[in-house]
Amino acid sequence: MARALVVDDEKIIVKGIRFSLLQDNMEVDCAYDGEEAVAMAKNNKYDVILLDIMLPKLNGFEVCQQIREFSDVPIIMLTAKGDDMDKILGLEYGADDYITKPFNILEVKARIKAIMRRSSNKKDKVEENKKIIEVGDLKLDCEGRRVFINGKEINITVKEFDLLEHLALNPNKVYSRENLLNIVWGYEYPGDVRTVDVHIRRLREKIESNPSEPKYVHTKWGVGYYFKG
Repeated sequence: MARALVVDDEKIIVKGIRFSLLQDNMEVDCAYDGEEAVAMAKNNKYDVILLDIMLPKLNGFEVCQQIREFSDVPIIMLTAKGDDMDKILGLEYGADDYITKPFNILEVKARIKAIMRRSSNKKDKVEENKKIIEVGDLKLDCEGRRVFINGKEINITVKEFDLLEHLALNPNKVYSRENLLNIVWGYEYPGDVRTVDVHIRRLREKIESNPSEPKYVHTKWGVGYYFKG
């Protein structure tokens, strides 16, 4: 049985989401402030977290950032209508997707199913690959979904790993931002290509000694990105 954590200080919203997910035979836990959300994420294993931005004690960005220090669980941010900056910041802090308020509960359920399916498919693919990729100081453990620079493990998010893994498994092949959005996030993902740019930038900040002059993830101007093998 899949397990979700719903985090929002508006109890009527939490109640509605919880009721709907229970109808889909999901186990649902609820949190109403940021500190409670982080504690529950540490003490329990979830398949997906729905996370509002405006929360007491810790806001959604802070919660997302702290969870990313110990977990790669898929996180869907709940953002205000039309607030593009919130969406970008959510991705910056490690979120995998976002839903705009007010939302249709059917959309919420569809997004949850899609992100859980992609996460499951990615794990299956990794099991098939069981590869260790080593280029220069970079080591990519595809089975363990771990990244090392000079032997030191680097903490990256689910989507950052997915991007790096896909590019590294296809060295020197240039992918457009649109292609990467479709491959890593899926065709049903409603976001735009800025999502890819944000994740590439954050990935470079973590694995490159000089992000402005990358050794691994390169830009082919006017075309897209590629991994130099």
